[in-house]
This record gives sequence, C-alpha cells and structure tokens, in this order.
Amino acid sequence: MRRNVEKKPGFNLFYLIIIAVILLIILYYVLNPLDKEGAPVAENSKKIELFNGRDLSDWSFYLVDSTVDPSIIYYVQDDVINIEGEPFGYMKTKAEYEDYKLHLEWRWPGEESNSGVFLNITGPDQKWPATIECQLMAGNAGDFVFLGGSDAAERTDKENRVILKIEESNEVTPGEWNAYDIINRNDSIMVYVNGVLQNSCTFPDPPKGHIGLQSEGGPVEFRNVYLVSYN
Repeated sequence: MRRNVEKKPGFNLFYLIIIAVILLIILYYVLNPLDKEGAPVAENSKKIELFNGRDLSDWSFYLVDSTVDPSIIYYVQDDVINIEGEPFGYMKTKAEYEDYKLHLEWRWPGEESNSGVFLNITGPDQKWPATIECQLMAGNAGDFVFLGGSDAAERTDKENRVILKIEESNEVTPGEWNAYDIINRNDSIMVYVNGVLQNSCTFPDPPKGHIGLQSEGGPVEFRNVYLVSYN
C-alpha cells in the first residue's frame, strides 16, 4: 500500500532562504571585489609604477653626509634598485600619495642588515623626517617606528616609538625576495609581510606624503615597487 507523505512547506522554505543568502553574498563580492590582502578594490583605483625598472628619475635623494654623491649610494643595476646602506639617508618619491596600497619586494644581497620603508614623509629632509617607518631590519620586518613626531592612536606610551609586529618573523633567508604590502586607507595602515598581516594602526599622522626607502646599515635591493591609488 502506497502512502502519501505530506511535504512540509517550512522545510523547503528554509533551504530557499539559505540559497538566497549565499547568492546575495556572492553578488556582493562580485560587485565589491577584494584584493589578496582583503582590501576593497575601488572602481577608480589605478596602478602607479614608482620604479620604472630603468632609472630613479621619479625619486629625490637625501644623505646625512652631503659631500657624498647620491648616485653611488642609490642606483639601478639589473632592473633592481640598489641602496648601499652607508652613509645614512633615504630616497623618496617626488610625488605625494594618500589612500593607497604600496607593494614592494626586498632582499639582502649579502649579510642581513637594516633598512626601512618610510610612509607619508612630510616636512624638510633630515635624518629623522616626519614619517611612519615600516621596519626592514632583519628579523623585525613589520614593526612600526614613529619618527619625527609622527603618531597613531595605538601609541598610548608616547615615550615608545615602536609598535612591534603581531606574529613571529616570517622573512625568508638572505638572497631571497621578501614582499611588503602596505595599505594606507580609511584612517588606518595595515602591513603584510609575505602575505601575513604583521601590524596595523589607526588614525596615522601624517596620513599622506612621500614614500621613502632607507639607507641604513648595509646593502639592500628593491624591485616591483608600485602603488595602487584609491583616489
């Protein structure tokens, strides 16, 4: 004898709601895509090559020792930016930027050493300009160092210039390329080292300015230096 099983309308409705929610989520991310670091990709975003692979014509240079020719400290070889590390100084973009994601790759051609990426440089060139440094000292990539009066909401102890990275060091061995992805947007900075979120801060001051690469300690190389502007 065949029995008629009554279907429960509520059961089907539940699954229809689940499917509708999934479709809405998919539609949201199609219309509002994220980049690999989880930052929204704005419709008006554009890629800006900070290093053209040939020369440093888009950069200016500062050295503490003004008697030294910058061209022997900062130069391009084999499509790579070379910075000798001594004397102390930095190279910075001629243009200023705000609301961006900065990407660059660096390596130590010899022994591990020290350098840094300067964000939002403002004011006159000097040994410690007003800037938020993303540390490159070997083993410390991802630390924030607040220089020249720069600040952020997380700096509750104003005597301490450093906000340490979140995770253990995930840098690769000397001679191999590391990657920095730094998002400066919506009153915050997020720092990724080799794809791992290592630091963040809110209400950075200064919020915009020049991008800089530091000469400090020893030789370092940079490549694939570009910026995605959200303006």
